[in-house]
Amino acid sequence: MRDRFPLLVLGSLLLAGVLGTFLVRGAQRGGFADPLSTFRAESDGARALYLLAQESGLPVTRNMADLRLLSGHEALVLLAVEVQDSHEEDPDQTRLASDPDAGTHGEDAPHQGFNALRAQQLDDDEVERVLAHVRAGASLVYVPWGSRENALLDALGVKLDKADVTLPMRTLVPPLPTPYTLGVERVEAKVQAYLRLPEGAVTVLEDERLGFPVAAVVRAGKGRVLVVGAPELAMNPALARADNAQFWLSALGAMGPGPYAFDEFHHGFTNERSIVDFARRYGLHFAVAQLLLGVVLWAGALKRFGRPLPPPESMRVGATDALFAMSRLYREGQHHAFAAGLISRGLTQQLAPLAGLPSHSTADAVAQGLRSRGRQDLAEGLLDVNRQSAAVQKDADLQALATSAAHLRERIHPAGTGRPRPGTP
Repeated sequence: MRDRFPLLVLGSLLLAGVLGTFLVRGAQRGGFADPLSTFRAESDGARALYLLAQESGLPVTRNMADLRLLSGHEALVLLAVEVQDSHEEDPDQTRLASDPDAGTHGEDAPHQGFNALRAQQLDDDEVERVLAHVRAGASLVYVPWGSRENALLDALGVKLDKADVTLPMRTLVPPLPTPYTLGVERVEAKVQAYLRLPEGAVTVLEDERLGFPVAAVVRAGKGRVLVVGAPELAMNPALARADNAQFWLSALGAMGPGPYAFDEFHHGFTNERSIVDFARRYGLHFAVAQLLLGVVLWAGALKRFGRPLPPPESMRVGATDALFAMSRLYREGQHHAFAAGLISRGLTQQLAPLAGLPSHSTADAVAQGLRSRGRQDLAEGLLDVNRQSAAVQKDADLQALATSAAHLRERIHPAGTGRPRPGTP
């Protein structure tokens, strides 16, 4: 333990640094959530959109359960929610995409921390349930990330064309007055994908220069779906530009009375509470620091600093007097055989764990176990002490037996050889 103590301290400090850094970064306000999550207060989050709708009097909630159980006519808002088995029908479009970590230009929605493991994609059952919910008369706001097609867009008849990532921020305008753009003259945002719409779809926003649709409303049964190909339009800083904030207020208000349920389940948030969730939100760095401090103190308590101190004089003299008194009792009462049995039994109990046996095992069983573990010297010594104990009849025999047992105990260590006694070469 003494040789490993510096490594243990070094490892504990390294672990403390890694965990502390991870938890402090995770505890940053709003930095624990994924992009376009309404919990995220960073520049790529959608917390401002949620608060804008809430402060404007729109009924908004956060959905933290899967979408297999939908009830009522609440309007769903899916921001950068990935759909299972998404695909790109035109491989040439993927050449316009940047690296996987290219932020709003990438095709894969990025995840933060544990969300890479916890965030789920919209599976086929959920897609069917969402479509049935919309066809029954509910509304849906869907802001896909990237330009890949998926089952939800296929069911709506909407195709995506990848926008050139080298284009600057686009100015989007309503091609015709609609309730979805009430009070909106222009919108400014970076576009990820342009829309190819089915018949009957209403274009809400289009690129002022190129004329390509960026946002549109598609009918599905009795309900409506607002598809927006510019995820950056829902991010926190974007609401301060042009009429971006007014667009969201008008669009959400025109989609129905609400309530508007922003999906957070597929961003990695559920109704379940755990220590990991608490750490991701608020940080447990102080608690972890206390735990690590306790581990360091415990490790320090196992190390002996300096030479062992001799026992107090009163304890040493008292123990010696008690030993002499006990030996006199055995000697005067002629209990040599009983004392020899105690010595033999004590040695057997001490060697039993080395043989892998319980302490109440017999001397023969312990000797057999020691032989199987390669300690032939201890096995032979134990049997010799056991034989000597049966022949003890006087003080000299008992003293010789005790000396043999003491010599055998000196060999109980990994090296397998006896330690030199003081005064011997």
